[in-house]
Amino acid sequence: MAEILQYVHKDGFFHRLTPITKIVFIIVTSLMCIITTNLVFLAILVIALLVIAYLSQLHKEVLQQTKLILVMSVMFIIITLITMPNGATFGYLIPKGIPFIGGSFPLTQGALEIGLILTFRFIVLIFAFQIFLISTQPRDLVHTLEKMKMPIDYTLMFIIALRFIPTLQVEGMRIHEAQVARGYNPGSGFIGKIRSVAPIVVPLVSNALLRSNVLGLTIDMRGYRIGKRTRVRESTLQRRDYSVLFVMVVASCGYIVLFMKQII
Repeated sequence: MAEILQYVHKDGFFHRLTPITKIVFIIVTSLMCIITTNLVFLAILVIALLVIAYLSQLHKEVLQQTKLILVMSVMFIIITLITMPNGATFGYLIPKGIPFIGGSFPLTQGALEIGLILTFRFIVLIFAFQIFLISTQPRDLVHTLEKMKMPIDYTLMFIIALRFIPTLQVEGMRIHEAQVARGYNPGSGFIGKIRSVAPIVVPLVSNALLRSNVLGLTIDMRGYRIGKRTRVRESTLQRRDYSVLFVMVVASCGYIVLFMKQII
């Protein structure tokens, strides 16, 4: 199983960009997808992110989470169809032929469009943040956030949260394999998956709490809050960073012009 949000060591184009350039890329992409309601524009953003991932040699890592994205997307569309009826009705979740409850939960074009918009926004945000995180070393991100004068406590919370996600995922898989090796059989199907959660969650939470205590002591021992620190490697803007930033500025200006004309 692929680790989520785990840094991948490669020498692609996105890896060579400085963290500040990637942060600008994330901000611009997120604002575009959140503000717009145009399905075509959102689809173009998804394709553009896949092209960026391919050029950065990260397309395999990005597409490894496709199954999770598809499941969440279907859930978004179903929930929207049920809870936000709007526009012309093209069907019913429960057919009219069923006695008493037939014709319930109308499926409308407006709800389907809203569901697709939310789905594309979700995909854009997931792809963008995944490209950003798997191509940026945590130490470089910490140094950049410090230069941006972000409080050290917030920086630590952000980085530790990111690092805990793949760590807990790997540890959860190991606990599951250990339970299976001991002969634990929760059964098959949906009920079996629910029963298999408790034997994994309890030791996983316990280990996470122990690790957080050790992590806090480690941070204090290294004197992370005592003052100015020296760095092994300083990141500076290169020509490729200026090129990407220029493209971001042009894209933002074009987006603003289109938005003002109410095309998007």
